[in-house]
Amino acid sequence: MSGDHPEQTPAPEDMRYRDPWYDALASGWGEGDAGGAPTAQVPAARRQERPGGSPDAAADVYLEVQRSAAFQEVRSRYRRFVVPGSAVFFAWYVGYVVTATTAPGFMARPVAGAVNVGMVAGVGQFLTTFLFTWAYARHARLRRDRAALELRWDTQELTRGVRGGAS
Repeated sequence: MSGDHPEQTPAPEDMRYRDPWYDALASGWGEGDAGGAPTAQVPAARRQERPGGSPDAAADVYLEVQRSAAFQEVRSRYRRFVVPGSAVFFAWYVGYVVTATTAPGFMARPVAGAVNVGMVAGVGQFLTTFLFTWAYARHARLRRDRAALELRWDTQELTRGVRGGAS
């Protein structure tokens, strides 16, 4: 494209997709104030005037969605799976390490031929990692993905309306 001029090419920062969910923690959203209550203010450094809308109009849409019952349900389903699953998995891992260091005689006990309890437990660590990953993906697919996708589409439509056209 020999006829292109540098002033016609958009700057790399103009080509970025601005997604408030991605920048949420980096910008301070969701972090508590001194009293422990979550802050809903967008820091002044992150405020921008958007064409066809008021400042922070799109950010307000994301905050409204974040406060919605549908979003809270998706987050609740996520936490109900991940917190207990992670606790069980961590306890199993720590139990393996503690048993291996404090009871080497037990871990050396033969199970079948040259295979001992430590080897079976070690392979069990790998198997439970794969099992937990499979269970997480299945849970996400069956219990959260559809609702999260609907929230994302609704959010995109709302922000498109706030910004005044396609974004």
